[in-house]
Amino acid sequence: MYGNTARSVRLTAALATAAVLALGATACSGTTKDSASKEAGPAAATGKADPNSATKKGLTVAFLPKQVNNPYFTTSDNGGKKALEELGSTYKEVGTSSGTDTSGQVSYVNTLTQQQVDAIAVSAQDPGALCTSLKQAMKNGVSVVTYDSDTQADCRQVFVSQASAEDLGRTQIQLLAKQIGGKGEIAILSAAQTATNQNTWIDFMKDELKKPEYKDIKLVKTAYGDDDAQKSFQQTQGLLQEHPNLKGIVSPTTVGIKAAAQYLSGSKYKGKVKLTGLGTPNDMRAYVKNGTVEGFELWDPAKLGALAAHTAVALQSGRITGAEGETYQAGDLGSFTIGKDSVVSLGKPTVFTQDNIDQFQF
Repeated sequence: MYGNTARSVRLTAALATAAVLALGATACSGTTKDSASKEAGPAAATGKADPNSATKKGLTVAFLPKQVNNPYFTTSDNGGKKALEELGSTYKEVGTSSGTDTSGQVSYVNTLTQQQVDAIAVSAQDPGALCTSLKQAMKNGVSVVTYDSDTQADCRQVFVSQASAEDLGRTQIQLLAKQIGGKGEIAILSAAQTATNQNTWIDFMKDELKKPEYKDIKLVKTAYGDDDAQKSFQQTQGLLQEHPNLKGIVSPTTVGIKAAAQYLSGSKYKGKVKLTGLGTPNDMRAYVKNGTVEGFELWDPAKLGALAAHTAVALQSGRITGAEGETYQAGDLGSFTIGKDSVVSLGKPTVFTQDNIDQFQF
């Protein structure tokens, strides 16, 4: 495998250091988005990219999602698996069953580094907790791509974003505002309180709500379901009990929106309290068709996983380093250009309604 000789020389001492430092990183797993932003810097580009270099085959790329056995990540990671098979490389997936087990994610990164995988694609549960272990992985020649949920920018080489974070945050408020007629109390049902992507989108939601056209809309609470179906269901129930005049809920998490829809569909609030956010068509189809949900949005998670795989292979092949302005091909997905802070975006989100939901199967 690429870089194995160099890695082997450094591996034992490096992992010993990582194991000690990881304890400190895990203890500080409650890193906030604000503190992460202050510490973040541009991704370190190692060497110079050669966009014409051959695509390496026989690589091992490990996917580490926020949560295994989560339907969303199953879809996205299978997209990565398919892309890697087409590229002539090997796919593996590891991860925790809890969406908030940051110490578990750290352990998996350390293990993957020890196993000398060529690249890791990780959806981070926390922006800071993985940094020590990921930096150690990169020192040992492992390419690191984040997808879906980012780390601090200097802890990986490229972040594969679902879409523009600003677009995702603002459009969810725009959808809900239209559904509630531009007035009333609303709430947010998020995943984990430390989830980087959720917090970034919520910041843009709050900024969107500052616009004059939303003066009659009041955000009364942000609740956290930790990407656990039962807890998200209970949080939805709690929101409605605590705020009887609630007109709408926005849930920027596939687990949360499905759980909220499940609760609303069997309650007196069905059709009265509007629900939107980010969900998969297969999860939400029944709730759209029975009138619980008018419309919601998402990107294609399988394409997100595929782009993460292509990006990881491009890094290991030397076609890109993660520097702003670099361009690379990602198979049938087309050409992508790396932007500021080494971020590449999949594209615009799709809004799903009764009119188009049956056109999508994921």
